[in-house]
Amino acid sequence: MARTWKRWLPAAVVPAVIAGGVLTGSLQANAAADLPDKTPQQLLEMVAGSDVRELSGTVQQDSALGLPELPQDKPAGEGGQVADALALLTGSHTARVYLDGPHRARLQLFDRFAERDLIRNGAEAWFYSSKKNEAVHLTLPAGTGDKSDGGASSQAEAYTPERLADHLLQGITPESKVSVGDDTAVAGRSAYQLVVEPNSTETLVGSMLLAIDAETGLPLSVQIQARGRQEPAFQLGYTKLSLVAPDAGLFDFTPPPGATVTEHAVPQHSPDAKMPQHKGNNDGGADARDQVTKHGSGWETVTEVPAAALPEGWVDSPLLAQASEAMDGGRLISTSLVNVYLTDDGRVFTGSVPLEQLQAAAEGR
Repeated sequence: MARTWKRWLPAAVVPAVIAGGVLTGSLQANAAADLPDKTPQQLLEMVAGSDVRELSGTVQQDSALGLPELPQDKPAGEGGQVADALALLTGSHTARVYLDGPHRARLQLFDRFAERDLIRNGAEAWFYSSKKNEAVHLTLPAGTGDKSDGGASSQAEAYTPERLADHLLQGITPESKVSVGDDTAVAGRSAYQLVVEPNSTETLVGSMLLAIDAETGLPLSVQIQARGRQEPAFQLGYTKLSLVAPDAGLFDFTPPPGATVTEHAVPQHSPDAKMPQHKGNNDGGADARDQVTKHGSGWETVTEVPAAALPEGWVDSPLLAQASEAMDGGRLISTSLVNVYLTDDGRVFTGSVPLEQLQAAAEGR
């Protein structure tokens, strides 16, 4: 995939990156419900059996991770990517999500006085920035699946509590303490609350609170609390939600007058064909992402991303330098939930663990 596509990635995937590393506030301010009792196992089964594929919702993300405030004016190029990614880890952000089956999805992510749109509609995918008035248009081969749309469908879903909860629940170990909290309501819907507390004393995560729709089993909100903290360090949840198919017109997109449009025709891919080997310029797409390595397990998982899978020159961003501090062998971005270790040779190690464990993974220990 051409480099033009890479600038869209940070805004949509940061919440999923947080979940990959690890992973009763304003999102749950509605009156509590009175629901039939269920066990933790029954709630987990409800989530596993949820099959909601049509919805319209407004999602709010709140982060209190301890990152420094960054300038509002974002630099151009790779520095702008880093600014977009770091900005999503601070403060509050709002998005609208529309899903209609596997081949229709739209995410509207609202920036300051601007918005970004990711749209998948059958054989077409669009990525649009109102601030730059730029669009990327992908035309998909007939009969291709979700992975061929450049990630539009999966990234739209990645900004939902369902996708985040699914990722976090995969990290539960048998020794984790799982219990049922008080009944609540989220976005006007009655919900159970599942409370998960890690068994590990090394993880930065203190607990996770998952609100589960009482009717469908759909995760409605996720809150993650850092160890030793009272308030959530990160939360993502619906403030409005409708479980009916969105209007079909929401998945149609025409670039505004004067927009710069970049066209990409995605080649037909045979299921038996081997992906080309990555050459180190980050234009390889999925093959670069497949190089991600995981060290450890459960709450102490460390994710390694090789230098070849990252945008060229991104580590030289002044904003990245401002958000990180120099360490032996690299730089560290430290938050209350996730630590990110950037090695001098360009690799990135992420996990909800102390710096020492990231350095050990980097050294192969």
